This record gives sequence, structure tokens and C-alpha cells, in this order.
Amino acid sequence: MPAIASPRNDAEDAGDLSLQDGRELSLRWSGRVSLTPRILAVNIIALALLAGGFFYLDSYRSRIVDSTLLRVNREARLIAEAMAAAEPGEREALALRLAKDTGSRLRLFDPAGRLLLDTRASGLRNFRLLDPDKEGWQQHAARFLDAVIDTVVQAKRAPLYRERRDGQAWPDVQVAAGGKVSARVWRAPDRTPVFTAAAPVTGAGVVMTTLNAREITQTVRVERFRLSVVLLIVALVSVLLSLFLARTIVRPLRRLARAAVRVRRGRAREVVVPRLPSRRDEIGMLARALSDMSLALRARIDATEAFAADVTHELKNPLASLRSAVEGLGQVRDPELQERLLAIVRDDVHRLDRLITDISEASRLDAQLSRAKFDPVDLAAMVEALIANREARGIERDIRLRFDRGLPGPLIVMGEGARLERVVENLIDNAISFSPDGGLIVVAVSREPDAIVLRVEDEGPGVPAEARDAVFRRFQSIRPAAEEFGQHSGLGLAIAHTIVDAHQGTIHVEDREDRLSGARFVVRLPLAFE
Repeated sequence: MPAIASPRNDAEDAGDLSLQDGRELSLRWSGRVSLTPRILAVNIIALALLAGGFFYLDSYRSRIVDSTLLRVNREARLIAEAMAAAEPGEREALALRLAKDTGSRLRLFDPAGRLLLDTRASGLRNFRLLDPDKEGWQQHAARFLDAVIDTVVQAKRAPLYRERRDGQAWPDVQVAAGGKVSARVWRAPDRTPVFTAAAPVTGAGVVMTTLNAREITQTVRVERFRLSVVLLIVALVSVLLSLFLARTIVRPLRRLARAAVRVRRGRAREVVVPRLPSRRDEIGMLARALSDMSLALRARIDATEAFAADVTHELKNPLASLRSAVEGLGQVRDPELQERLLAIVRDDVHRLDRLITDISEASRLDAQLSRAKFDPVDLAAMVEALIANREARGIERDIRLRFDRGLPGPLIVMGEGARLERVVENLIDNAISFSPDGGLIVVAVSREPDAIVLRVEDEGPGVPAEARDAVFRRFQSIRPAAEEFGQHSGLGLAIAHTIVDAHQGTIHVEDREDRLSGARFVVRLPLAFE
């Protein structure tokens, strides 16, 4: 039955597209902005959150205003009760005393709205509005900041306070004339709050209190100034720390980037990637990793160039011989001589084929090993099978092979079986080529505490001490004098060394301890831990 795809609705598709567009926009934005402004932006955003304290102060001011409004409402009601209980001749003295205690201006209106009593007219000037034009620049700046914050938070502006002679012109007096207590907030010319409250006085009219709570605005402004100082100091410290952080991060990254660009442009030999030895953080680790990488790249480039030069040199010899033989064929008429020249041509063609095959494998070996997947390999069983197959095919010059197994049971290493087989075959081929007629080659596999050891011993002339490192280089071959020239490419031991090195192992050559002549090649591979 064919599968039926579940439908996606348009909303889901639109959501996926919007998320994808958002990610792409974020990546495009972050990719175009340097680290320095991004670090600054992050810290400034944190400061902006701290600056929200300005708006908290506005809510704090609103709560104080509301509580003060309730207080003047209660005071107006209590004053009205006290005025109603007092004798008419005692009301003025009572009003002055209450005005001093509450800090308010008291006025008494008759039911028609005519002014009967005013504590200010009686000489008590505890209510006085300030002229903003006569104040200093600090107050102007404070009022401007008040207006800005009120605009941002969209706070409702109280109506402007203006004096009124007629009691009926006051909204609170009109409400109190109907028997209810009323209070409201006004705005003084200097933007400080003015509270008015009116309450009915039984048998006397309406009493109204007026209070300019300038301390509310002053308290908020003082706290706002302190917060501004704190924000300024924090902003300065934050910018300095951001610049310091950007300096410690961005500058070394730029140095590393410039070095990487020079390496990319093919100037690896000229580039010295800074290692930043004093840095013990991730940037220092990155610098040292890039430095090691550039050194490895430089070594790889040098090795590639040396390999190319060696390949050119090795190919020139058979090509020169082949060209001479081909040119001689066109001039020689002697059949015997022609046959000898044809034999040279065939040998040179075979030699070129062998060289090209070995060179191709050697050039691809590093890349293939870097992608290889290592599996458990029983090295002893693999060597035993290779020797059995070699003996079944027959060994030239009556050379014998013997396998010595150190311990019973499997000897497991982690590796690629085909490559490890190539190491063993190359070592056996090398031993056969150096062994005398009827000689014995011993292949032994044993176990050490932390490694599996493979030894290949022959009865040949051995390897001179000064040449034991050179034999593992490409195209380096110290052949027996009796061997015909060109039978080996000089890459067998180099390939074996590369494979063993990729398996985290070691390979070296030493003299045999049980006889005067012969060489012993020793390969150590790490144990495969369960």
C-alpha cells in the first residue's frame, strides 16, 4: 500500500517559514557585526534593564500620591467634625492650630460659596507655590526629566492648580456642599503635586484643605539622581570591561585570522601563527591548535613536494632507459640485439607499472587511513593465515617461513584488517628479498602489558645502524648486490610505516640477538581494551 503523507496546514508552514526567516535574519545580522559592538550591546541591554528603575520610581510616586490623597481626605473629614463641634468664635483659632499641625491651608466657605475663613489671610503662610522661572537650572533639568518620564510611561497629568475666589468654583467644594467628602490632585507650576480636600461642616458650610506635597517630588528626584549616578558609574565600568573583554578576545582572534588568511593564500612557510603561551583559556588552546595545524600543514606541504621530486626522479630512470631502448630498436638490425632491447623495454614497462601502482597507493594512503573505521582484529590469526597462503603459493629460492605464537588465544588490536595485512606482507616480502637461498624467516606475535608485538626476522645481511631510519623513507632502498636493479620501488617499508603510524603504533629495525647476521623488524600496536 502506498504511503500517504500527512498534510500540513498553512499555519504550520507559515510558522516554520517565519522561524527560518528569523534565524536567517539573526545569522545575517550577527555575521555582519564585529564582536566588540556585540559585547557592548549585550552589556548596554543589561544597563537598559537596570534603567527600568526610573519607571519603578514613577510607580512609587503614584503610590505615595494615592496614600497622601487618602490621608488628606481623612484629615478634611476630621477637621470638618472639629469645626462643627467648635463655637463660631473659636473656629479661627482652631483652624490656625489645625493648619499648623497638618501643614495645610484651611478655608471655610458658607453654603453659598462665600469665603468665611482663610488661614493664609490670618497670617499663616504654610502654603506657598514656587515660581519655576525663579529657580535654578537643576530644577529646570529635574522638571524636564519628570516630563520625559511621564511621557514615556504615559502617566496622566493632573490639572494645573489655579486659585479661585468663589467657593463654588472648586470642584471639591461643590461635592462637599452635597454632603460628601471629596479630594483630588492638582499640578503646581513647578510640577509638584497639590492636594485639595473638602468636607461638609454641619451648620457652617464647607471646609477645604490645600496641601502642596513638595516633599514627594523631592524624594523621587533625589532617588532618581542617586539611580542616575549608579547607572553612570555602572555604565562606565561596563563599557571599560566590555572594551577590555573585546580586547582580550577580538585582538588575538584577529591575529589568528590574519595568519590563517596568509596560510590560505599559499604562504604557509612564511607564516608564524602566534601560540599565545600566556593564555590558558580557550583562545590560548585555539591559538596553539592553529599553530600546530600550520606546522603540520607546512610539514605536509614539504613532504608532498619532496614526494613529488622523488617521484619525478624515480620515473626518469626507467623512462630514460625505455627511450634509449626504443631509439635503439629503430637502428639495430641484429635479431638477437633487438630481442635484448625488447626485454629491456618490457622490464622498464613493468617497472613503470609497479612504480605507478605503488606511488598511487602511497599518495592515497593518508587520506584513506584518515577515513578508515577501525575494528577488532586478531593479529595472530591474521599472520598465521597470511603465512599459510604464502606457503601455498610457493616461495622462491626455497626460503622457509615459520610462525611463532607467543600465547594461545586471540591477540586483538584495533585497526583496519586489509591495511594491517599489507604491513605484514611488505615485511615478509622485504625479508624474502634479503634472505639467502634456503634461509629461514621467523614471524612472531606476542603480547606485552600494553601492546601486541609483531617481529619479522630474516637471515640476510641486516641493516646498517646509520640507515635504520632511512629505510622507512619513500624511495629509499638498500638492496643486495646480487639483486637485479629495479625490482623494488622502495615504497614497501614507507607504506608499512605510514599504516603503523596511523594505527598509533611504532615500527623499527634492529639486529637479531641470536646470530651474527640478519635483521629484525619490530611492530608495536596498542591493545584493544574491552
